[in-house]
Amino acid sequence: MDLGLTHRTALILGGGGGLGRAISKALANEGANVAFADIEPRAISGTEEVLAAASGKCIGVVWDISDLSVIDENISKIERELGPVEILVNITGGPPPTAASGQDPALWSKHFQSMVLSVIAITDRVLPNMRARHWGRVITSTSSGVVAPIPNLGISNALRLSLVGWSKTLAREVGKDGITSNIILPGRIATGRIKFLDEMKAKREGRTVEDVAAESTSSIPLGRYGEPEEYADVVAFLASDRSAYISGSVIRVDGGLIASV
Repeated sequence: MDLGLTHRTALILGGGGGLGRAISKALANEGANVAFADIEPRAISGTEEVLAAASGKCIGVVWDISDLSVIDENISKIERELGPVEILVNITGGPPPTAASGQDPALWSKHFQSMVLSVIAITDRVLPNMRARHWGRVITSTSSGVVAPIPNLGISNALRLSLVGWSKTLAREVGKDGITSNIILPGRIATGRIKFLDEMKAKREGRTVEDVAAESTSSIPLGRYGEPEEYADVVAFLASDRSAYISGSVIRVDGGLIASV
């Protein structure tokens, strides 16, 4: 199936992480020109190695997305080297495990800046060129916690859910311009973030990581954690011409984990 991504320009935020790297590779393998951003230079280098053989042009950008002052500078660099961003994949790092109550307001503010406001501001920066081309894809990765809140992830559940409301509202605003806006949410995908959360739970409960992981996979109908590549393939489809009539949706890639309809 030709996804129509050849020579499209994509920007993947969080492109040095497990999901972002897999998404960058999936889009590059489809012929897209890919810019991938991450706060960690070593993570950028790792993605560069993975994409070395890609057919499209790929560049890494060291970027702390919580710093709103550098958005225009970084987007302008991508535009000069690859062209206007037509596909934006929003992935942000998650906050530490926390209860929903009793948190310092400064902690809420810090993660709102990095997880929500940054996504909104970066999207606003690339929308004018999408509108000018009458084509664009805004894909925002959140968490299964937006459907079924995850215990001890109070800040994550709350802030990621705010992006769902934003994305749905945005979809109605930009649809007439040929732009789609969708949420994609992972269940238990085998990334460093999931490993970290399993380790933290094991430590809190005085258990082994293996025991925590086994308990977690037992709740997944498919009986395993997902692979980053499986998640990335769904993102590639949502970024494609083939998904032109999907907008304002929340797409689950969770192996059947979420029990609700």
